[in-house]
Amino acid sequence: MTDPNSERPAPFGKRYEVHGRSLQTYRTGAADGDGDLSAGAGATVVLLPGGGSVGLDMWRVQEGVAQFATVVSYDRGGTGWSSRDVTLPRTLAEVTGELRNLLELLRAEGVSGPYIIVGHSLGGLYARYFATQHPEQVAALVLIEPGHEDLRKYMPKELTDLWDGFDPDAVLPDEIHEVPQEIRDFYRGLFQDAMAQFPAEIREPLVANHVHRAWLRGGIQESSNVKALGEEMRAVADAVPDVPTVLLTAMDIDPFKRAVIAGMSEELVAAETAGKLRLYDEVAASFTHGENRRVEGVGHVTLVMQRPDAVVDAVRDLMGLSRPAR
Repeated sequence: MTDPNSERPAPFGKRYEVHGRSLQTYRTGAADGDGDLSAGAGATVVLLPGGGSVGLDMWRVQEGVAQFATVVSYDRGGTGWSSRDVTLPRTLAEVTGELRNLLELLRAEGVSGPYIIVGHSLGGLYARYFATQHPEQVAALVLIEPGHEDLRKYMPKELTDLWDGFDPDAVLPDEIHEVPQEIRDFYRGLFQDAMAQFPAEIREPLVANHVHRAWLRGGIQESSNVKALGEEMRAVADAVPDVPTVLLTAMDIDPFKRAVIAGMSEELVAAETAGKLRLYDEVAASFTHGENRRVEGVGHVTLVMQRPDAVVDAVRDLMGLSRPAR
C-alpha cells in the first residue's frame, strides 16, 4: 500500500542534466518524438511557473498552447521533481542561467528560439530578467500576475508592513519533520478544487506532492528572497527588450489567497488589487505593443489552472506579432 505521506513519481516528462543537476522537463506540441519541428510549427513557448509551483501546475496552459506551438515547461532546480541538491533561494542570474543551459540542450534536439516566454508570479521576474540577458532569444512575453521590483510602491504601507513581518523560517521550521495533518488536508482540498479539470494521472501526483513537506519547504525557500530579487531586477530593468507583451491580471481573490490574508480587511484587499492593476497597466504601457488584460473569476494562484484560455489566447495573439523561429 502506498504511504500517503510519500512523494509520488512524475507522471511523465524527461530529465536533462544541467551542470550535474537533473531537471524534470515537459515538452509537448509541434515537435515530434525526436524533437524535429513539423511544418508550420511556429514559435517555441516556454512556461515559467511561480514560486512554490512546478511545470505541471501550468498543464492546462501547456495543453492548450500545444495545439499550435511547441511548449516547454520544467521544474527549476531545487523544486518539484528536479534535483534537490540546490541551495534555495537563488538569484535571478542563477535561475535564468539554468534556463539558458536547458534551452541549449533542447536546441540540440531541434527545439529552437526565439521564444515566447510565459512567466507566472515569480516566474514573471525570471522571464523579464532572462529577456535582459538574452534579448535575441525572446520574441514576446506573457506576464501572468508577475512579480515586479516596484510592486511595493503601489501597495498601502499597512500591507507592506505585513509582508516585512513575514518569517518564512517560522512557517515550516527545520525541526518540524512532518507537516501537520490538518494543514495537509486543508491545502489538499484547495489543490484538488483548483485542479479539478486536470487529467487524474496528472492531478493526483501533483496534489499529493504539493502537500509533502519537501515541496512545501522548497516553495517557501524559493520565494524567501523576493526583495533581493527585486533589487537584482531593478539594476537591469532598462534593458528589458521592447517585445510584444501581454500582462494578465487576476481580478478576484482565490481560496489560496484567502488563506494567506485571513483577518485582513476587505478595504486592504481591495487596495492591493487596485495597486497591482495600476502597476500592470503602467508596465504594459512601457512596451510599444503592450496590453494588460483583466481576467475575471480567478485569483493569483488559480488563473493558470482555471482560466488557461486567457493565457492561450494571449500566446496565440502574440504569435502574430513575434519574430519567426529560426
